[in-house]
Amino acid sequence: MTTQFDSLGLQAGLLANLATLGYHSMTPIQAKSLPPILAGQDVIGQGKTGSGKTAAFGLGLLHKLNVKHYAIQALVLCPTRELADQVAKEIRRLARGVENVKVLTLCGGMPLGPQIGSLEHGAHIIVGTPGRIEEHLGKGTLKLEHVNTLVLDEADRMLDMGFQPSLDAILEHVPAHRQTLLFSATFPGRIQAIAGRVMQDPVRVEVESIHDNASIEQVFHKVDDADRMKALRLLLLQHRPESAVIFCNTRAECQDVAGELQRHGFSVLALHGDLEQKDRDQTLVRFASKSVSVLVATDVAARGLDIDALDAVINFHIPRDLEVHVHRIGRTGRAGSKGIACTLYSDKESHKVPQLEKLLNQKIEPAPLPPMNLLTKPGYKPPMVTLQVDGGKKQKVRPGDILGALTGDDGIAGSDVGKIQVNDNWSFVAVRRSEANTALAKLGQGKMKGRNFRVRVLG
Repeated sequence: MTTQFDSLGLQAGLLANLATLGYHSMTPIQAKSLPPILAGQDVIGQGKTGSGKTAAFGLGLLHKLNVKHYAIQALVLCPTRELADQVAKEIRRLARGVENVKVLTLCGGMPLGPQIGSLEHGAHIIVGTPGRIEEHLGKGTLKLEHVNTLVLDEADRMLDMGFQPSLDAILEHVPAHRQTLLFSATFPGRIQAIAGRVMQDPVRVEVESIHDNASIEQVFHKVDDADRMKALRLLLLQHRPESAVIFCNTRAECQDVAGELQRHGFSVLALHGDLEQKDRDQTLVRFASKSVSVLVATDVAARGLDIDALDAVINFHIPRDLEVHVHRIGRTGRAGSKGIACTLYSDKESHKVPQLEKLLNQKIEPAPLPPMNLLTKPGYKPPMVTLQVDGGKKQKVRPGDILGALTGDDGIAGSDVGKIQVNDNWSFVAVRRSEANTALAKLGQGKMKGRNFRVRVLG
C-alpha cells in the first residue's frame, strides 16, 4: 500500500499546501481511509485521537468542495467544543491552498447571537456540537439541504454524552443522498446500530494498533478461604482498575464483599437482585460514568450491564456453572482495550480446575499474589464524580444544555465531561473529580432553559 499523498489524485492546491505543512507520508488510518473517501464511499474509521483522522476526512471534504457554490456543503459533528475548535482549525490549515474556503464553528456554551450573524454571511463547512446544531435548525437559522458530506467525529463519545436524539433530529435535515464518514475510537454495538441506519455500504477501516485479539490476560490465584478477601484487595491495589466487576456466587456474599471493600476505602457498590429499581439504576449510572470503580455483582444482576470496556473482571470464586466463567471474562478487554481477568480459588474448588482447563483449552498455573505490603495503602478514588440535575426531558433539558452550561464562560473543559444521561425528570452528568466543585457551582448557579435546577453529587 502506497503512503504518499501525491498518489491520491488530490487537487493541486491541496497537495502543494500539504507539502508546506510537512505532510508527506500518510498515517495508517489516512492510507486506508482516504482512497474510499475520495471515491465517494461511506467510511467507518476506527482510530484514536492523534491517528490523523481529522486530515483524512478534512482532505476528503475539501477535495470535493465547490468554493464557487456559496452554501453549506459539509457538516462535521463533534462531541465537545474543544474538539470542534481543533477540527475547524485543522480544516482551515488544510484549506490554505484553496481560495476563500469559509469554515464556521457552532458550539454550545457560546452566545447564539454572533453565531446567527455569522450564518447570515454564509459558509461552506460547519463544524459543531450536536446540541447547538439542533438548536440552530429549530430556529431556522441553519440550512443543510446542500450538504453532501456528513462527518461524525468521535461518534462513540457523542453517544456516551447522550447526543443520540440530537443526531436523529439533525439527520432529518441532511439530504439522504450524501457521503457519511464516521470516526470512532471504539466500536460498540450502539455505533454499529447507528452506522446501519445512516450509512450506505460503508467501508470499515481499522488501525491495527488499536485492535488486538489477545486482549484478555487471564490469571488464576490459589488462596486459603480465610485469605480470599485480602487477595481481592491486593489485586485491586496492584491493578487499580478504573472499572472492575467482582463476581460473587450469592447475593449475601455480594453484600459482604462490597461492605468489606468499602471499609478499606474503596469506591464500591453492590449489584444484586434485592436492590430496588431506583437504586439499581443509580448504581449502573455511577459505574458507567466511572464515578464508582468497583461493582460487586451476581451473574443475574450483571446480565443487563451495558459497559463497553471493563478494565478488570475478578471472580471471587470459580462459578458453579463453568460456562458462566467464559461469559464473565468476556466482559473485559472489549472495544480494542486490554483487560485482565483474575480468578481466586481454594483447595475446595481445585476439582473444577481440570474441567475449566478443558473448556478454556489452556493450562491453568496458579500465579503468585501481589506483594502483601500493598495492604498498607488505602483504596483509591475513581476519576469521575456523577452529578444529578433535578430536570430532564419533561423540563425540556437536553444533553447539549448541560454540556453548554458546564463549558460556558469560566466553566470546565469539554474533555472533563463524561457520560450524560437525560431521564424524564432528572439528568446525570459525570465530571472529572478535580473539577467537581466548579461543575457543581456552574450548574447550580447557571440557568438552563431560562431557569435554575437543583444539582447534587450522587453517592
